[in-house]
Amino acid sequence: MAPLAYAEDFDNVGLLVGNQENDATGILVCHDALETVIEEAITKKCNLVVCFHPIIFSGIKKITGKNYVERSVLKAIKNDIAIYAVHTALDNHKNGVNKIFSDALGLINTKILIPKQNFIQKLITYTIPKT
Repeated sequence: MAPLAYAEDFDNVGLLVGNQENDATGILVCHDALETVIEEAITKKCNLVVCFHPIIFSGIKKITGKNYVERSVLKAIKNDIAIYAVHTALDNHKNGVNKIFSDALGLINTKILIPKQNFIQKLITYTIPKT
């Protein structure tokens, strides 16, 4: 549902930690791959965490455990847990985050404001239904 080609150029989506050749034996879905999420994945024996926001957004020069990003990545690696982020790939999908929000709010006549070139073929804007 969230092809990596839909992601914005600035974003860091896809497999951020782990080996793409490994089979997923349990998946934990979350908003952010915080330390507590990795701990929950360990407890629930999930070897894949699918998160919305990428835990690694800009370059990491050291992984020493000095901040939550480094601690989460270290804990994931030590426990053979892959981390996969979807962020703007899901944002830009016609049935993604914005569609879900629009439907939940009861919006009608929705269109994509800035379509991703060569991927999304419709222009959609958001309007509030008349009462």
